Amino acid sequence: MLQSIRDRSRSWGAKIIVAAVVVTMALFGVESLVGLFGGSGDEVAKVNGQTITRQELEMEVQRAIRSGQVPPEQERALRGQVLDEMIGERLLLAFAKDGGLYLSDEQLDQVIVTLPEFQDQRGRFDTDLFRNRLASAGFTPASFRAALRVDLKRQQLQQGLAVSDFVLESERERLAALQRQTRSFRYHVLTAADLAEPVQVSEADLEAYYQENRERYQRPEQVRLEYVIVDRQEMAEQIDVSEEAIRQAWEERGRDADRRVSHIMVTFDGERSRDEAEERLEEVRERLAAGESFEELALEYSDDPSTSEQGGDLGVISRGFFGDAFDDAAFALSPGQVSGIVETDNGLHLVKVTGLDQTPLEEVRDDLARELALDQVADEFNRRVQALIDESFAADDLASVAESQELELHESDWVSREGGSGVLSEPGVMNEAFSEDVLVEGFNSEVIELDEDRRMVLRVAEHREATVLPLDEVRERVAASVEQRKQREALLEVARQRVESLRAGEELELDWRQVEQATRQQDNVPRAVLQAAFRLPRPEGEEAVFGHVGDDERVTLIALDSVEAGEPDEQTEAFVARMAEQLRTQASIQGLRNHLRETAEIERY
Repeated sequence: MLQSIRDRSRSWGAKIIVAAVVVTMALFGVESLVGLFGGSGDEVAKVNGQTITRQELEMEVQRAIRSGQVPPEQERALRGQVLDEMIGERLLLAFAKDGGLYLSDEQLDQVIVTLPEFQDQRGRFDTDLFRNRLASAGFTPASFRAALRVDLKRQQLQQGLAVSDFVLESERERLAALQRQTRSFRYHVLTAADLAEPVQVSEADLEAYYQENRERYQRPEQVRLEYVIVDRQEMAEQIDVSEEAIRQAWEERGRDADRRVSHIMVTFDGERSRDEAEERLEEVRERLAAGESFEELALEYSDDPSTSEQGGDLGVISRGFFGDAFDDAAFALSPGQVSGIVETDNGLHLVKVTGLDQTPLEEVRDDLARELALDQVADEFNRRVQALIDESFAADDLASVAESQELELHESDWVSREGGSGVLSEPGVMNEAFSEDVLVEGFNSEVIELDEDRRMVLRVAEHREATVLPLDEVRERVAASVEQRKQREALLEVARQRVESLRAGEELELDWRQVEQATRQQDNVPRAVLQAAFRLPRPEGEEAVFGHVGDDERVTLIALDSVEAGEPDEQTEAFVARMAEQLRTQASIQGLRNHLRETAEIERY
């Protein structure tokens, strides 16, 4: 259901619902909350006598901005688009109502509780998740319920139009034949060398192009920033960690490492008492103390037939394999050590650790040293961050804070809301830089948490509004664009002349690139060239058909030599059939939209 909402053509209104994906809490008895529809406000439009209020429009616009789909500076342009979509929505709903389409409260509830976005990991509807997403999107329960009902009715209408249309079998066959068709052709890319003389760019050309395309040469609103960073990693680099501390940390890490163990197990039951089993293992301990091999004694004494012939080897184990008593013994030993007698449900054991599944100390020495250093500076890091919070809040500048905290005061180049490089590209930094407190009021920012080891405070040093750059500052860019445009126009004229010559039967010395039996999905041919080749008419006899195509990158001559039917393909034909149905459905829906607008009484205020 959500995917169909994402795919529908309602634009911002749809995107807001999906971006926030909020569902009504009406299921839980909160229908009495104030809704968005039916609130008072000035009229902004009437659709067949139905009013759209300013309140309704503003709420839709603010949801778009709040969802992050639309930058705040585009609010004015967005308002007209949202109103247009709301008008279209009212027309579709009225048409659906007149057609008898109906959606019960029970059906709506069933859709809501089955949305995966509101289910926990066990697939059950989660009320808390429900509430959080509802609140984050600014919907009341009643307003979202109404929006969801609108969307489902729209789907009903679209599905009805889809099933009422059809594609003839002859149409499917024709489309499939066109889709599997292959073409063999040649193409030649024209370059500046094909021009009789280089293009000339005059000052008048530059001025005219610049005036036509002023929006391309806008400089966005920008700031130049000062900032300081408290970096725990840098603080840790100043700490000298002893070799003893590193080894102790490695050994501590090894206490929980997986390990290879062997055991000698002696059972006790009706034939052997527990005391007898313990005496048997004490004999083993004495012989081990005398220097005998654990492996040989396991073969002689162990009652575990699956391991005794392998010297008691149990392989590599993790905590939890054999119970608490066994774990406590095995994970307290170093390699080569043998435990005391351990009792489990299976009997009595002697446990020996034969190896650790642990990275050698030399390979992790640097990582351990870094971790220990970070731990040592943790308290100092927290102290400095708190001091930064306190001082930057009260200070009228950032330089004094940097000096007091012995931090480097960094200065940026001019940057826009899109951010700069390095730390200025980190999430949240530019939002803070362009916030009202920092940009307008001139305060130091709040402390920004870049990651677990870095904290930042910034301040706007300079600010400049968005503006169109003067021609002198962008002359090179304008000149390059003008030259490219004029060269393309000149090459297109060359292409037209050469196509006329080729069609007249003239032989031209061209470096043709041959393409044999290309499909419409060919990926080793420029897309514009491929599409142009498939638009050319079928050659008659042995004569090639010539044409040309120009896009932003190149101007190309094309010679179509032959057209082949291609091999039948069930998958291709099924794809074509689906596409044909989708195109017809889209055309029907758009036709309905156009008809409703043409016949409706719409007033905008």
